[in-house]
Amino acid sequence: MTSTNHCRMLVVFDVDSTLIEDEVIELLADCAGKRAEVAEVTDRAMRGELDFTGSLKARVLNLAGLPESVIQESLSKITVTKGARELIAAIHNAGGKVAAVSGGFTQLLEPLAKELKLDYYRANQLEVIDGKLTGQVTGPIIDKPAKAQALTQWANELGLSIKNTVAVGDGANDLDMMEVAGLSIGFNAKPRVRQSADVLIAKNDLSEVIGLLGL
Repeated sequence: MTSTNHCRMLVVFDVDSTLIEDEVIELLADCAGKRAEVAEVTDRAMRGELDFTGSLKARVLNLAGLPESVIQESLSKITVTKGARELIAAIHNAGGKVAAVSGGFTQLLEPLAKELKLDYYRANQLEVIDGKLTGQVTGPIIDKPAKAQALTQWANELGLSIKNTVAVGDGANDLDMMEVAGLSIGFNAKPRVRQSADVLIAKNDLSEVIGLLGL
């Protein structure tokens, strides 16, 4: 176990519209010609108008029958948010750890996490059978409570006080994580996050967080 002497802070990012500019479910839905339907449900969920678990299952159902190759195809379309790499490097240089927890999917987050040198990551798992997406997810759903649990678990593993954790997010699904973190930062924030975040970043540039954290 790492002691607090070795780790100064833990910064946990939401992924879609935070660490990346995209909503991965919409990139996947493009392949099924269902982007508009999925985007509408995503917007309602992020505004907190719909239960996340129900909305996730409804959106993923649109992907049923797509070949597994759409995962790689969608991955190639992802745009990492401006300043993300600089911010991650600054956190690491200051002796901190970086994590991402997503209501999206492990199959896309895992290669992204490796590229960005994240220390921890967690997301939902798309079910794939015989090379095709089934339209289902398997395992625990990464919803609001699960995001908060991930942040708390990682802090405990690092021997880090919760007050030395930072949560960065944009939507309703990030609210529990942002509430438990020592500092909550709203980025591309939806109305409910704007109301509750400790700090808001107005520019679409994550390097703005570097100065905010005193790095």
